[in-house]
Amino acid sequence: MSRMIRISLNLSLILTLSFGSALTVYAQEPETPQVRITQVDNSNFPNVTVYLSATNAAGEPVGIDPATIQIHEDGQLMQLTDVRGGGEALGGEAIPITTMLVIDISGSMDKGNKIGAAKDAAKTYVGGMRDVDQAGVIAFDTQVYRIQEVTSDKSALTAAIDGLHTGSDTAMYEGIMEATKALEGISGRKAILVLSDGLDNQSVATEESIVTNVGPSGLTVSAIGFGDPSGTGQAGIDEAGLQSLTSRTGGQYAYVTDAATLTALYQQTGKAYQSEYAVTYVSPLTLRDGVNRNLSVALTGAPTVAEGTYNPGGVLPEVTASSLPLFLSILAGLLALLFLPGLIGGISNLAGGRKPGSGFGLGKQSAKPASGRIKLK
Repeated sequence: MSRMIRISLNLSLILTLSFGSALTVYAQEPETPQVRITQVDNSNFPNVTVYLSATNAAGEPVGIDPATIQIHEDGQLMQLTDVRGGGEALGGEAIPITTMLVIDISGSMDKGNKIGAAKDAAKTYVGGMRDVDQAGVIAFDTQVYRIQEVTSDKSALTAAIDGLHTGSDTAMYEGIMEATKALEGISGRKAILVLSDGLDNQSVATEESIVTNVGPSGLTVSAIGFGDPSGTGQAGIDEAGLQSLTSRTGGQYAYVTDAATLTALYQQTGKAYQSEYAVTYVSPLTLRDGVNRNLSVALTGAPTVAEGTYNPGGVLPEVTASSLPLFLSILAGLLALLFLPGLIGGISNLAGGRKPGSGFGLGKQSAKPASGRIKLK
């Protein structure tokens, strides 16, 4: 009898521990998504569209409840007017994206057939494009080449990539600058994806000039270093420069050393782009005053916050009905500063007994010109 009681007690203990453990796992809170600002489009200012990515700890896209998105501009909570996206894979709307594939074709890309791996990875990205997406191809060595203008034609893009062949030196920043120009006039979500295996040794363009040229519609620059970043010269990678540029433009930097990882990274990048959200609000400060606006994005109840900035552009405030009195006051002040020295000079001349027009060389010409000067007739 006692043995049966012990067995019963042991069984009860096992069941309690088992179910208790199961209940503990079941009660664990879901993982909080990591939110990142990828692009700020203020081309329709004061309407501002913020593009967001939401990922898990592994960097994989995850869906979020649009109602939980909170955006603050300069500390003030914004009223959202539109939230779209999430991608078809997450049961959301497909937001079109335009990507410029910028590919290094310098001579060092021949080593280990890196150019072949680059082609395969780029074609994999093109193959994953949706009907609403489009892309273009730019290549660079000593010079920059627009291999394929922006198109949704996957066959044309694939043919352009297949036709790439290596050249000589590296003008990476020039290639990125050309990509920003190629995307001018294109609205919506835009991204530049750069692949390089070496240090830039030919560009006039700089990180600063690229950031400046991004413009009010914004875009993302992401970069992949292909090779050994600890190398020197042409074998090295300007990781510091690429990390800074990608960080300032909402992109990301990574490096790989083999073809399989490179292809996987292109695939992952494409899926991340396609799963983003577009969130629109109206800025309460409607003047293009040239002053940076600070943004913060968070999900309700989540501790993590994504931060960014944008500049609405403009040097002088735009004149609207509400701002007209302020504008006229500023204009009157500027005119007063402009004419005040002349007014003071005129008053001084009158007080000193000079005839009007006798100062500032406006009087009659002397009958006898000064030595060394040409006489005016």
